[in-house]
Amino acid sequence: MAHRITLVPLAVALVLGLAACGGEEPGGSPAATSTQPTSASGTQAQLFDPCAGIPENALTTAGLDPATEQAGIGGVKQPGWEICGWKGADYTLGVFSTAGTVAEFERKQGNVDFQDVTIAGRAGRQFRVDDAAKDQMCDVLFAAKQGLLQLTLVTKTAGQSPCDRLVQVGEAIVPVLPT
Repeated sequence: MAHRITLVPLAVALVLGLAACGGEEPGGSPAATSTQPTSASGTQAQLFDPCAGIPENALTTAGLDPATEQAGIGGVKQPGWEICGWKGADYTLGVFSTAGTVAEFERKQGNVDFQDVTIAGRAGRQFRVDDAAKDQMCDVLFAAKQGLLQLTLVTKTAGQSPCDRLVQVGEAIVPVLPT
């Protein structure tokens, strides 16, 4: 039971991140999409699995505890998504992988304050969810051959920008993400 309680902030962060993604039906359920999206060349592209694809040393360098890994949302796999999250001392990080484009996120109502950002030499688009606490949460999107990758950070420390923290954490995580 204690294990579930300690992961509640991570589950909340992951749910908020998925809500920002634009892959929801009106009832709040994730839209059913293939876990094998079609790439621009018309071939099937396998989604990146962040739980399997992000090595432990990148997680520890980022200040995350690999033992807190949680796949899916609250441990439940979401159709059309590969999702994994971890906890650090004062923040949680969710990594999402799906088919889709940055432009789809930019058109989704409630996603606001888009701006270009570079993390570990890779260009991305930072944004926030309008009704999320902007002083606690930050999202960054990266285009990839398989579709889209999203990092969502929720901080528990007042006074530090979650986007500044995401850039710091991303320096260790972004280099291992597929392009």
